[in-house]
Amino acid sequence: MLDKSVPLIPFTMIRKTNAPSLPEHQLPKGYHFVFYQPGDEHAWAEIETSVGEFDTTDDALTYFKRSFGPYSEELQQRMLFIENAKNQKVATFTAWRNDDTRQPRLHWLAVLPTEQGQGLAKALAIRITQLLTELHPEAELYLTTQTWSHPAVKMYQKLGYEILRDENYSQIIEILENI
Repeated sequence: MLDKSVPLIPFTMIRKTNAPSLPEHQLPKGYHFVFYQPGDEHAWAEIETSVGEFDTTDDALTYFKRSFGPYSEELQQRMLFIENAKNQKVATFTAWRNDDTRQPRLHWLAVLPTEQGQGLAKALAIRITQLLTELHPEAELYLTTQTWSHPAVKMYQKLGYEILRDENYSQIIEILENI
């Protein structure tokens, strides 16, 4: 869930090719990974809207169709979901790439609020990092995030991602240290 009580500063994090190995992390009992299949855009939109990334699921679907729609086959190897024991999609993350530079990126992490606190985000972040490393073994990975996502930022740091130093770096660090 986004924490809109802190100032919003968007920023980039990178994971260098020489970053430490990723920890082992198991999904809780009853949960499993599945890749995107056509039609899953509705689950993606519901999950992303539930965490405040979009105002409505229609807004999320519009974004999905514009940004991911032309890449349905690619999504089947890059967009990951976690399903619960009832086979309901409860979390998502995508092993994507920058449209201009093709640099590999982690994109759109979200876990339904009712499913948070079980390590699902960490499991997704580890699996997507592994997937991107397999697909692009010589490349640095990156993601964009914001101070509103400070719990995720702390998790990314534990997985070897570093905040890219820019003109906002000191302010970002101050916000993160005072939460």
